[in-house]
Amino acid sequence: MKVGIISDIHGNHYALEAVLKTAKKEGIEKLLVLGDIVGYYYHPELVLNMLSEWDYEIIKGNHEVLLQDLKENKIDPEVLKEKYGRGHEQALKNIDYKTQEWLFALPEQKSIVIDAVTFQMNHGSPSSLDEYIYPDATLEQLEKCNSSTHDFVLIGHSHYAFSHQCSHSTLINCGSVGQSRQKGGQAYWLVIDTADKSFEIKATPYNTSKLLEEIQLFESKIGYSSKILQR
Repeated sequence: MKVGIISDIHGNHYALEAVLKTAKKEGIEKLLVLGDIVGYYYHPELVLNMLSEWDYEIIKGNHEVLLQDLKENKIDPEVLKEKYGRGHEQALKNIDYKTQEWLFALPEQKSIVIDAVTFQMNHGSPSSLDEYIYPDATLEQLEKCNSSTHDFVLIGHSHYAFSHQCSHSTLINCGSVGQSRQKGGQAYWLVIDTADKSFEIKATPYNTSKLLEEIQLFESKIGYSSKILQR
C-alpha cells in the first residue's frame, strides 16, 4: 500500500488541494496526518472537509493546543495574533463546536501498523510535540528519536523535510504542506510504500496568489506568514 504522510497544513487548503490531487494520481490509499491543521491561515474547516474524503489517521499538533488555549482564555489573543496572525481566531469561527472538541481530544502520538509495517506518528518529536527537529540536528538529538519497535518514526513541526537512518528505525520529517520553510509555493509531504518500505519526500507546487490575497484581507500587519510563502 502507498501511504501519504502530511503535516502542518495550517489552514492552507490551496496547498492541500494540490497535494491530494497528486496523491490520488499516484494511488495513495491512506493518509497519516501529523497535526497542525490550524494556525497561520484561514480555512481549516475546508482542510477537514477535504480530509474527510480519505481514509486517514491523525494526531494533534502544537497549534491545536494553542487553539484550545485560546478558546479557554489561557492565552492572550493579542499575543497569539501578533505571532501567528488571525488563523486561530478564524478557526474558532469556522470550525463547529463538535469538531473543535474532536480536535482537542486527539492524541499527541499514535502507533499504526499497515501491512506489517510499523509507524510512530509524532508532531514535534517522540518526546514532545513542541520539540523542533531540523535537518542539521545533532546525531544525539536524531538518535533520541529512534524506536526499537517501529520501522518509521514520523515527525513534522519544523517545516523542513529530511530523513535520517537511526540505529533501529528510519526517522522522517515530512515537511509542511501549508507553509514550507524550504521554498515558497511548494507543499512538502511524504510517500511510503509498505510493499518494500521505500519512501520519497515530495514537493508539490501550488499557486500562492489567492492565499496572499487572503492575508492582505485578514491581517492588519503583513509579516512572516506572507513573506515565507515567497521564499
